[in-house]
Amino acid sequence: MNKVVKNKYDVSAIRADFPILKRTVNGKALVYLDNGATAQKPQVVIDALNHYYSEENSNIHRGVHTLSQEATSAYEEARIKIQQYINAEYQEEVLFTKGTTDSINLIASSFGKHNLKSGDEVVVSEMEHHSNIVPWQMICEEKGAKLKVIPVTDNGELDLNAYEKLLNSKTRIISIVHVSNSLGTINPIKKMIALAHERNIPVLVDGAQAVPHKKIDVLDLDADFYTFSMHKMFGPTGVGILYGKKALLESLPPYQGGGDMIKTVTFEKTTYNELPHKFEAGTPNIAGGIASGAAIDYLNALDWEQVDAYEKMLLTYATNQLKAIEGIRFIGEAENKASVISFIVEGIHAYDIGVILDKLGVAVRTGHHCTQPLMERFNILGTVRASFALYNTKSEVDIFIDALKRSINMLK
Repeated sequence: MNKVVKNKYDVSAIRADFPILKRTVNGKALVYLDNGATAQKPQVVIDALNHYYSEENSNIHRGVHTLSQEATSAYEEARIKIQQYINAEYQEEVLFTKGTTDSINLIASSFGKHNLKSGDEVVVSEMEHHSNIVPWQMICEEKGAKLKVIPVTDNGELDLNAYEKLLNSKTRIISIVHVSNSLGTINPIKKMIALAHERNIPVLVDGAQAVPHKKIDVLDLDADFYTFSMHKMFGPTGVGILYGKKALLESLPPYQGGGDMIKTVTFEKTTYNELPHKFEAGTPNIAGGIASGAAIDYLNALDWEQVDAYEKMLLTYATNQLKAIEGIRFIGEAENKASVISFIVEGIHAYDIGVILDKLGVAVRTGHHCTQPLMERFNILGTVRASFALYNTKSEVDIFIDALKRSINMLK
């Protein structure tokens, strides 16, 4: 990073760390507002990937030679950095996965096979990403359990009264999103976890959309499981993190079998490895894991109070600009929101808007955002979603608004 943020939020210094922000698209300077799908990568992350492949490329944990020892050390150091970043108590509570989707599948499969039986209930919400619906549907179908759904209010918030009423003696686990990828709603996760724990119900939190916008403290939240993807928080693709309380993880059977997750193997019986390796079968994404450590270093250099204030300013500014455009309907107007805006323009398909915006150099996301049940809740096919990150600017918002107005005029 060129400059540590101290007294003033220096967005120009931050932007200088992200090489892709210098490129053009269709002859226009890139305005990247699709951060909810994936965030861009600072040069230090790119350098870490290159360094591994050019200087340390080797398999980890098994080798006695120098390259393997260096790669193993860098990979496990990244695990410790992540542990400290999310304030986990033990480093073995931090598991490397392929992504948030993989992490949720791990818990749905392992916890579900170990704990679910016919008639039991799993609670999710109406605003979940498909990745936090389908794995639970699959294990519920296999076990004869039932999926229960927390409804969403008209302004895009969870109905907490309905949530409490869903909790009963049959509830085995709650799996809930921290920040909605479609609406930007920040759910009251700490309160929801406390309500669940009063009834001894464990909670998994999908934090994929929370980690780019705030520091997460898993001990403060008292989350039983918390998962996120590094590519959403300026790290590499193909790396997910699953935090789980040690005692819970130790009680669960392995999710996959193979190398590294075993102690001994015979044709008669296999004994499994200790945490975290019990859940990390096979050769992992070593380069991605190491580069994830570089991403954490980058984020640690930021003043997160300033990041939060800056993103709130961008959200307010963009929202007010959009309100002045005739025909726009916001989808999700929760009181507590991350820097995500979803909207539709009456009479115009979101996809058509997205295509024209791209021609003007503005990248947004259009469609159902892998939340089809939520779109059905609002009786729409999809939205235009502009999602902001710590490197976006007010001038980019102005370009986006101007491009949107031009798009609407062309499509009327």
